[in-house]
Parts: sequence; structure tokens; C-alpha cells
Amino acid sequence: MSSDDAYSSFLDQANQDTSASKATANNKTARTKAVDTEIPVGLQNVDQYYTSEADEPFEPVSLRWDGNNMPSEDELADLVGHDSEVSTMSTKEFDPRGLYKDVLQTVEKAGDGQSRIFRIGYGKTRVEYYVIGLDREKGRVVGLKAKAIES
Repeated sequence: MSSDDAYSSFLDQANQDTSASKATANNKTARTKAVDTEIPVGLQNVDQYYTSEADEPFEPVSLRWDGNNMPSEDELADLVGHDSEVSTMSTKEFDPRGLYKDVLQTVEKAGDGQSRIFRIGYGKTRVEYYVIGLDREKGRVVGLKAKAIES
């Protein structure tokens, strides 16, 4: 084989469409349910990002909930459709520098005045943070969530 043929073959391989392999790799990303009922107005226009290697925006959460108390870790996992590694966090653990006070206040106003923070892990580096409150009057959990990459 001539060196021109080898070089041409190399270029053909380098220019192949790799989107099929990327699509397969992206299937491992977080896929949780966040909305199945009306979103409170105060949560619709939150313009804040969670700082991580991804810097993702906070997104609204509004899910039907019949309980009188905040969901447990297992109950939240069922509610959002996730099957492993859910934990609760203190405000200090979630926001040690006080960057997300507005997020916490917005969630508390949308609910019954309290919030709880959950961390849902997806492998070693991908997580979602759920800052949720309880809206007993309308039978739902409301709040904000953000995706993060932590390596």
C-alpha cells in the first residue's frame, strides 16, 4: 500500500461521523422527572446557576405529593424516578459560601416556608441537587433542581 493510500485511509477515519458513539455515551446522563403539575409562578423565572464544572441553571420542580411531610430520601427517589444514591444535605453542606440564599428563599416562599436539600448521584461525577419545599394546600412538592459535575 502506498503512503498516499494509508494517509487517505487515515483521513477518512478521522472524518467519520462520531455522533452515534456520543449519543450512546450521553444516555448515561441524569434523567429524572421534575414536573407533573403546575409550576408556581415564583419558580418559573429563577435566573441563577449552580456553580460546578457544568454551571447549570436551576430548573423548576413541581410534583404531585399526597404526604403531609417532606418526602424521605427513598420517597424522593420514587417521585423523580431514580433508583440509587439519594441523600439529604444541610444548608451548610449545600451552600457553604451563601451563594444560594435566593434559591432557598424562593423555594420556601413557593411552599409552606421550609425547604430540604437532596443530592442524587449518577455515577462518580454527575449529580442533581433538589431544593424542595412542601405545598400541602395543592398537594405537591415544589422547588428547584440543578445538575452538577463534581470531579
